Amino acid sequence: MEAQKAIWKALEFAAHKHKNQFRKGAEQTPYINHPIKVAGILNECGEQDAELIMAALLHDTVEDTDTSAEELQEHFGSNVANIVMECTDDKNLSKAERKSLQIQHAPTASKAAKKLKIADKICNISDICDCPPKGWSIQRKVEYLDWCEAVFAGCRGVSDELENHFLEVLAESRSRLQLNTSLS
Repeated sequence: MEAQKAIWKALEFAAHKHKNQFRKGAEQTPYINHPIKVAGILNECGEQDAELIMAALLHDTVEDTDTSAEELQEHFGSNVANIVMECTDDKNLSKAERKSLQIQHAPTASKAAKKLKIADKICNISDICDCPPKGWSIQRKVEYLDWCEAVFAGCRGVSDELENHFLEVLAESRSRLQLNTSLS
C-alpha cells in the first residue's frame, strides 16, 4: 500500500509541474499524458518496481519544468531522483549534443535508467506516427526512429519484454512511414 501511495504522490507532483504544458504534436495533448504512458508501458511489460514507476512519472520534470534534483530527492528519495537525473538532458547544450550524449551514455546507465529510456523511446516512437510534431517530414521522422534505435542499442540487456516491445513498435512505425512514403 505504501508503494501505491508513493506512486500517486509522484503522479500528482508531475501533473502539477506539467499542468500548463502540451506535447508538440498536431493535437494539443496535455504533456502529463506522456509520463503516464511511459509508466504504463513499464507496467505492461512487467515492471513492478515502485521507484522505477515513480521515476517514469517524474522523468521530464527536471528537464522541462522548474523542478530540481534536490526537490525530487526531498519528496521521493535519492533512488528515484538518481534515475530521473540519469534520463535528464542538459538543456544548456544544443539539441544535437544532447542527442549524441544520450547515445554515448546509454550503455553506462543503470539498469533502471535503461528500462526507463526504452519505455520513453517506445512512447515517443508511437507519438511520431500517431501525432507527429507539426511540419515533420517523413525523412525527419525516419531520422528520429534511427536515433531512438541507436539509444536503444546501448540500453539492451535489461528486459526481454521491454526490448521486444520496443522492436515491435519500431518495426510497425517504420512500416507505417514506408507506407506513407509510397502513397505520397
